[in-house]
Amino acid sequence: MLQVGISHTLEKIVLQSDSANNYGSGMVDVLATPAMIAFMEKTCMELANFHLQAPFNTVGTAIDITHDKATPIGYKIKCTATLIEINGKLLKFSVKVEDEKGVAGSGTHTRAIIDVDKFMAKIK
Repeated sequence: MLQVGISHTLEKIVLQSDSANNYGSGMVDVLATPAMIAFMEKTCMELANFHLQAPFNTVGTAIDITHDKATPIGYKIKCTATLIEINGKLLKFSVKVEDEKGVAGSGTHTRAIIDVDKFMAKIK
């Protein structure tokens, strides 16, 4: 059941494919901001999906984060998402990514609950 206060954590190793150089968002081999955001979104999506049944899922609608420090390739990162607000079909999460030396980024992410079949039918 979706309720304010539930949380979920994911961990991964930062790969070359996660780098700013690879994403084209910078010319250095550190965790790219878009890769960090994708990791945050995935963590929030998984948290929501643990509590939803087919045909329901979520899509991202807003993100407000800061990327506070560079994380080298090969470091382990951990993202923790906590559901902080439910407003109808909108779910707002607090998100934080930490690496081996501290907080790399944090902020909020909003996702909307959708009926996948109806959603896909609308965009075809």
